[in-house]
Amino acid sequence: MSPMLSRIGRRRALRGATAGFVVLGLLLWWLAPWDEEPPGGTITLSTGTRAGVYQKYGELLRSSLGKHMPDLDVRLETSDGSQENVRRVATGEADFAIAAADAVETYRLSGRPGAGRLRGVARLYDDYVQLAVAPDSGIRSVADLRGKRVAIGSPKSGVRLIADRVLRATGIDPETDIRPSSDGIDTGPERLGHGLDAFFWSGGLPTDGLKTLAERSAIRFVPIDARLVSELHREGGATRHYRATNMPESAYPGSQPGSAVPTMAVSNLLIARADADPRLTEWLTRVVLRSRDNIGAHVHSAQLVDVRTAIYTDPLRLHEGARRYYRSVKP
Repeated sequence: MSPMLSRIGRRRALRGATAGFVVLGLLLWWLAPWDEEPPGGTITLSTGTRAGVYQKYGELLRSSLGKHMPDLDVRLETSDGSQENVRRVATGEADFAIAAADAVETYRLSGRPGAGRLRGVARLYDDYVQLAVAPDSGIRSVADLRGKRVAIGSPKSGVRLIADRVLRATGIDPETDIRPSSDGIDTGPERLGHGLDAFFWSGGLPTDGLKTLAERSAIRFVPIDARLVSELHREGGATRHYRATNMPESAYPGSQPGSAVPTMAVSNLLIARADADPRLTEWLTRVVLRSRDNIGAHVHSAQLVDVRTAIYTDPLRLHEGARRYYRSVKP
């Protein structure tokens, strides 16, 4: 064998050995932490409405936590949504919660009780703003909502924050220029054409409360274009968390076949207080990231949870326990 071929063979062998060590290292990293004795106790996780994605995600996460942390009692508390969830965690009524980044920022900027104690655990997935109407409705834009019967969500929900901002950016006063309703995802969809002309929803794609109606082409989604998102950004503050995007046709293929719908999105965060036990929070963070595929099989949007993005919990600093986990898996 020539010296050159010998050198090539050695390099290939070295690369193969290096790849093997990397695979082994990743395998050991994946398995080793589960050999530790998991912490126990009782925690309260504030979720959302029963027909929404927060609640379903919470139920699936509780199941995963039960598998890997059998001595941990996870108590789920339904809520009106993000605004209530943020307040509950900040004031000690809940230990953990899911909340949209704009609701977290709004609470912080308002200097509400306990705002300084809020911490991030993981960035989860994006909520998409979904403005739904009946398929034969004459409403084609947000501006067409003037004078209509519109569900804008509970006063404590993240939907209400977004709906109010979108309407005002369009020049519509949500208190006087529409006939507002507090219907949420649990009642709003079935009331379209029967007391409601339109309703706002902000949630992961797809949302179970809309899937059935969409499958039988009983709803249509109104676009929220990028210019409106730019107008919101000019307001500053929490609106910086909104981004222009498209709701893909695959989310609800029966509602608008073959076409995406312009809209806006906002990231969801798993949040805690600074005084939450660091070891328990580290374990919880680990379970959230490593249960992605199991949870994502039932909550499609959860498939996007990823360690490379989960660490970005803006506007909150990471909780110390979550920070420990991300450091442990840093390449």
